[in-house]
Amino acid sequence: MPKMKSNSGAKKRFKVTGSGKIKRKKAYKRHILTKKSSKTKRQLGKDTLVDKADEKSIKKQIPYKF
Repeated sequence: MPKMKSNSGAKKRFKVTGSGKIKRKKAYKRHILTKKSSKTKRQLGKDTLVDKADEKSIKKQIPYKF
């Protein structure tokens, strides 16, 4: 059987932690930053985990990372 294709966009956006959870970056930190508070910008810089409801579809897109 041939290899499955990974989704290139998903490969670049998600990382898998040691325990098998999926990490992602937060949105809204690219531009229009002048009206956002320092606290908001600082919190947007941190990584967060993907919601449980979305994990299944992301795991299908990056099959060889698990």
